[in-house]
Amino acid sequence: MNKKGFTLLEILLVVAIIAILAGIVILAINPRKQLADANNTRRWADVNTILNAVYQYSIDNKGTTLSAIPVVSGEICKKDVDCTGFINLSTLLTDEKYLVDIPVDPSVTSGGSGTGYNIVKSTNGRITITAPLAQNSVIISVSK
Repeated sequence: MNKKGFTLLEILLVVAIIAILAGIVILAINPRKQLADANNTRRWADVNTILNAVYQYSIDNKGTTLSAIPVVSGEICKKDVDCTGFINLSTLLTDEKYLVDIPVDPSVTSGGSGTGYNIVKSTNGRITITAPLAQNSVIISVSK
């Protein structure tokens, strides 16, 4: 009797090889790192957007910065929430001239009033925006 086909051992061997290769590919891609890098890229864009809006406001108001920006670092408040204990930048949203919405860190949940981004003004007037929730030990901070 000459039967054609694969033996159970051959099929198991092929499945095991495919599983090993799939595991290697998943480790090489590292989806957690890819997601963290994507979130950090968004954080960089957000802090630059906020800083540009603050400086555009300052330019339009003859060099006067927002009075809400403290000398001690504080977290920026979300749009349309109670900003008690947070830095209120709602002036930038007036008529959507500088911002349409205040950017929120990707890891901040929907509850709460904070955006996850901090702002501070140095004694000489330099504005710094930071993203303290950055992932992969990255420090995200921009100043002008």
